[in-house]
Amino acid sequence: MKVSEAEILIIPGYTNSGPGHWQTRWEAKLSTARRVEQAEWSKPVREDWVARVAEEVNAAVKPVVLVAHSLGVPSAVHAIPQFRKKVAGAFFVAPPELDNPEIRPKHLMTFGPYPRDPLPFPSLMIASRNDPFGSYEHADDIASAWGSLIIDAGETGHINAESGHGPWPEGTMVFAQFLSQLKP
Repeated sequence: MKVSEAEILIIPGYTNSGPGHWQTRWEAKLSTARRVEQAEWSKPVREDWVARVAEEVNAAVKPVVLVAHSLGVPSAVHAIPQFRKKVAGAFFVAPPELDNPEIRPKHLMTFGPYPRDPLPFPSLMIASRNDPFGSYEHADDIASAWGSLIIDAGETGHINAESGHGPWPEGTMVFAQFLSQLKP
């Protein structure tokens, strides 16, 4: 699949993805990409975030490719039952461990638990070994349940601008390879 054959939905996590974040950079560079905007970035409400993801998928005119980071991952996965349009694939990065009582802010736990049914489309997950918001073992467990291919990003933090992943060329290459394997 080519970028022009898909609608690429950028689904940021808690507090949105700022100007230096790889999601913002990809949105600017990929001609068919658009961000799923949330009404409240700093006080997320699961039902609202999930509904917005479903709304954007259902408004698509081309097959959708989801690109979710952090809290965007459970938002996207919880929205799947509401999808009425084709999702060609999902690219998930740094899923938070929603059942971890140490997670801050605490209200992020309301996005859990993750569904464990296999996903109805191809998916790839990239997870770090030292992500402060979720363990690699947790990411591997949910990727296995979903039938997602998981890529070990090593010790790369939360894979965001704060951990040095602004341009994130490695991510761009992995996404391009993933996209090339999807069917329109």
